[in-house]
Amino acid sequence: MVLSSILQQDWSNSITIVKESFLPMVKTALTGTIPLTIITFIVGLVLAFITALFRLSGNKFLNAIARVYVSIIRGTPLLVQLFIIFYGLPSIGLTISPYISAIIGFSLSVGAYASEIIRGSIQSIDKGQWEAAYSIGMTYNQTLKRIIIPQAARVSLPPLSNTFISLVKDTSLASLILVTEMFRTAQEIAAVNYKFLLVYAEAGFIYWIICFFLSIIQGRLEARVERYVAK
Repeated sequence: MVLSSILQQDWSNSITIVKESFLPMVKTALTGTIPLTIITFIVGLVLAFITALFRLSGNKFLNAIARVYVSIIRGTPLLVQLFIIFYGLPSIGLTISPYISAIIGFSLSVGAYASEIIRGSIQSIDKGQWEAAYSIGMTYNQTLKRIIIPQAARVSLPPLSNTFISLVKDTSLASLILVTEMFRTAQEIAAVNYKFLLVYAEAGFIYWIICFFLSIIQGRLEARVERYVAK
């Protein structure tokens, strides 16, 4: 009877902790994690597009810069990059706030990986498209803007969507550089009640729900543009 009472009380306490921690974590996800993901992804896409064009350009200097950038970012852990930006740069007199540090770190990461997706998508477009555009008097920039990029965008949608979903999960690393996002809130809650397994499992569940809905949106977007992608 005593053991049953203890177990019942522990179960009741666990339910109370889940209820009390759910809303704070969801709130932080909506005000911290999601905005950080969106801002980072937009900045990263701009950087990725520029990098992809550098890689495709005939300019050896620009091509070399893009190659080195992609190689460094893809060859080092994201967590190390965040630590260098936030904890390392102050040693040379460059102090950056946690949130900006996170944006810089995640944007550089997205830019490197997404640039390869964009580059591959552009190269996947049949060369006959370029030749046809040139035959009617279009310049390189006109061909790229009006013909190649729209088609490449449709091809790159699935992998870029996956990058966005992965970024949602990667933002949890920002908690290690003091950014207030969902996992940081989970850590603070767990530090008070010592229910680390319970709280972290709940945080994982919320991440899963967010990614699940994003996957549904991704599927619908892909279905809408699929008929336009060259088979």
